[in-house]
Amino acid sequence: MKFHSLLLLLPALAAAPSASAQFSIDEVDARQENVTFCDPVKSTPVDVAYFNRARYRAERAAIRKERNKLEFGGGLQGALTSYNDPWIKVSGGDNSIALMANLFLNHTYTKHLFSVETKFIAKFGYNRMKVETEVKNEDGSTSTSSNGVWFKNQDEFDLSVAPSFKMTKNWSYGAIFKFRSQFANGYISRTQQEDFERKSAFMAPGYLDISLGITYKCPKPKFPIVVNISPIALSAVFVESSQIRENKWDKKEGWQTYGLAGPDKSSKYEGGSSVQIDFDRTFGRKGIFRYRTSVFSFYGWITDIGQRNKISDYSDYMHALDEWNNTENAPISAKPNLPIHPTVRWTNTIDIKATKYLSTTLNFELYYNRAQNVDVQTKTLLSVGLAYTFKNK
Repeated sequence: MKFHSLLLLLPALAAAPSASAQFSIDEVDARQENVTFCDPVKSTPVDVAYFNRARYRAERAAIRKERNKLEFGGGLQGALTSYNDPWIKVSGGDNSIALMANLFLNHTYTKHLFSVETKFIAKFGYNRMKVETEVKNEDGSTSTSSNGVWFKNQDEFDLSVAPSFKMTKNWSYGAIFKFRSQFANGYISRTQQEDFERKSAFMAPGYLDISLGITYKCPKPKFPIVVNISPIALSAVFVESSQIRENKWDKKEGWQTYGLAGPDKSSKYEGGSSVQIDFDRTFGRKGIFRYRTSVFSFYGWITDIGQRNKISDYSDYMHALDEWNNTENAPISAKPNLPIHPTVRWTNTIDIKATKYLSTTLNFELYYNRAQNVDVQTKTLLSVGLAYTFKNK
């Protein structure tokens, strides 16, 4: 039904007339009608010279200062005593001069999770005192001569580089490279300073320690302790001077004193584990008191496993070593050896500042190395003199 109705409507729509519409737009004069235009977008002036070199340098300097922590300082101490002959004749005394210098550098670079800490410490000192020596005259007689002789009282430098990657807030993993030696020659005594009486020199001995492990840093500012545990470590000793290896003192040859396998060997390597503990804190508002301590211990258990001819008892070892030394053409493979014992090196430094440039330093060092001496070696030094420290933070 609906389809038929639609067919009837189609003719009617075709016959209907067309329709149209017209629109007109009136012209408007803005001056007469007071029309105002509003621009909601604010204009911003653009400077063509957008790069400022001074600002760029300042920003880079700030970044470098944030990533780098630098501490540098040094000191000079000295003492002089002088008497004339009448004073010495009546009251006694001895003319002497003592000079000591020290230098230290501590630099830490940090970028994201990576950091590397570099430490350098150098100490050197000489003193001059009169010693009496016997002089042979032309007629064959001997006479006593008193002369001033220079003799060093300390000589050492220590370089340490420790790269690391952060695992957590207080733990990181990395490595420590430590190298230690001295600057000048060392002799048996003031009156024994010939070439055949030299005991030490640069790289004779020289010590190299490499450690791989993890490090813990305490987050408390009042207890800034750093502990490094290295399950895998290497300890090496170098005696590059053949003259020192051939010299004898304390009934030992030089190569025996430093634990080398033989006089023709210039180095010794040991594998094992190491532990290092560092502590550095300044007390007081102006930092007038500072205490620094470091303990390093190495145990060559890896080398102990493959070591030959081990004798644990020291007296038995010395007896066997004397027999080996007195045997002609004794092979190096038959040389008796002591088992490798842990070596310990403990350094302590106390700085007390009287003024910005005047300070008192107390240094105590303990060293145990059975390859050199079965007894514990200690050194104490108290000095007063000029000192200066620079810090960028």
